[in-house]
Amino acid sequence: MPLLMIDLDNTLVDRAAAFLAWAEAFCRDHVPDDEGAVAWLVEADADGYTPRDRLAQTARDRFRLAPNAYAGLVNDLRGGMADYLELDPRVIDALRRARTAGWAVVIVTNGTVEQQHRKLQLTGLDAEVDACVVSEAAGVKKPSPEIFQLAARSAAETLKGAWMVGDSARADIAGAHNLSLHSVWLHRGRPWLEEGFAPTRKADNCQQAIDLATAPRPV
Repeated sequence: MPLLMIDLDNTLVDRAAAFLAWAEAFCRDHVPDDEGAVAWLVEADADGYTPRDRLAQTARDRFRLAPNAYAGLVNDLRGGMADYLELDPRVIDALRRARTAGWAVVIVTNGTVEQQHRKLQLTGLDAEVDACVVSEAAGVKKPSPEIFQLAARSAAETLKGAWMVGDSARADIAGAHNLSLHSVWLHRGRPWLEEGFAPTRKADNCQQAIDLATAPRPV
């Protein structure tokens, strides 16, 4: 069967919205008088690309928290944010349409096993896909070809005819390009700025991206 590989953060789930909700709750509890605290946290988070230990250290210093607050802040950044994730039911519908149509669906995500699996369990996504490959367990990150090859093996499929769906140009779309795979870029309101490669399709939202990737094609 054909293979659909799909990113997790800011693709299947709206990580940005969840982090904002976490940041607002954190600031209400710890720095209620700091009007710029939420905006600072969102910028410092850099869409999740800032290492959690580094963000915890800079946040502790920025907000003048007690020295012993560091460990708790790291744990909260790694796991607590997942409590604020909300899964759009239209994404579930799109995944089910794809699988009903015969597609094997594998999540391919950069991150830690504990953190990413917790997101899958809390949202119920673990029951809606065939497999999940996390970079920490794989020992390699997107856009490395090896993680996509591992994703195919995890579903007992090949990469022939496979598609990759994701929001990261340099991880998801570049990874697909390097393997000559088709891809759908979830643009999130951003222009495409990369040179030398481009997605096969662009989408406004995750369900549209899934439908574009799995649409029947002329024989």
